[in-house]
Amino acid sequence: MKAIISILFLSILFISCSPGQKKVVENNDKTDIGVGAKAPNDATVIFDGTKAMLDKNWTYWDGPRLKAELPIKWEIEEDPTGEGTVVNSNDPASKGGLYGAADIVTKQKFTDFRAHVEFLIKEPGGNSGVYLQNRYEIQILDGDTTKHGLGAIINETESPYHAYNGVGRWNAYDIQFRAARFQEGVLVEKPLVTVYFNGKKVHVNQTINQVWGGPNSGLDGGNDGGKGITDRPGGLKLQAEGHDVLYRNIWIKELELKDADTDF
Repeated sequence: MKAIISILFLSILFISCSPGQKKVVENNDKTDIGVGAKAPNDATVIFDGTKAMLDKNWTYWDGPRLKAELPIKWEIEEDPTGEGTVVNSNDPASKGGLYGAADIVTKQKFTDFRAHVEFLIKEPGGNSGVYLQNRYEIQILDGDTTKHGLGAIINETESPYHAYNGVGRWNAYDIQFRAARFQEGVLVEKPLVTVYFNGKKVHVNQTINQVWGGPNSGLDGGNDGGKGITDRPGGLKLQAEGHDVLYRNIWIKELELKDADTDF
C-alpha cells in the first residue's frame, strides 16, 4: 500500500510541475508588485498624490468628445485610508458617464512599458479605467464580473474579480505591455500584456485584438471599427466616468521588449 501511495504522489507531483502549463498564481516574492509597491530606481513616478505632479505629467486627452478645459479639474483629496493625498477622477465634465469628456493622459508617450497603478472605488458601481497607450482598456468597474468587468482587458478576457479587494479599499494593477509591431506600415504582431491584480497574476501574454469603444475611447478607436491600429506611441490614460474613483502611486518604466513575451 505504501508503495502505491508513493507512486501516486510522485505522479501528481510530475503532472503539477510539467512544463507549458501557465497558472494564475499569487505573487509572494516581488516587492514592486501590489498595493503600496515602491517604484524601482529605474522607474519614473508619474503621480504621487500631489497637484503639482498631476499638472506636470498629465493633461486632458484631446479626443472628439472633450468638454473639459485645463487646468485639470480632478480634485486632490485626503486618502480615506490613511496619510497623504490622492486624486479623484470625478471631473465635473464627465457627469453622467460621458467617457472621453475629461479623461487624463500622460504627456509622455510610450511603446513598451511596465506600469503600476493603484485605485480605490468609493461607492458600489464605481467606474473608471486604465488605458495602455491610450488605446487598450483595463477596466475598473465595481460589480461587473463579465468580459466588460473589473480587471478585464476589456472585451478580450473574463474579469478576474476574485482578486478584487472591494469597495473602499486600495487595489493595484501591475502591467507589462508590449506594443503592436509593424513592418512597412503593416501590422505583423498584435499587442501583448501581462497583468497582476493585487499581487495575483491574472493575465499572461494576453493578445489584444483591437481598440474598443469607438473614437471617444482612445487612439485609433475610430479606425476600421477599432481594428485599424497604428504604430503611434501613446500615453497612459485614466478615464473619467462621473464616479468617485481615486488614484495614487502611479509609476512607469520604459522597456524595449524584443521578444513577444510580457511575462514577469
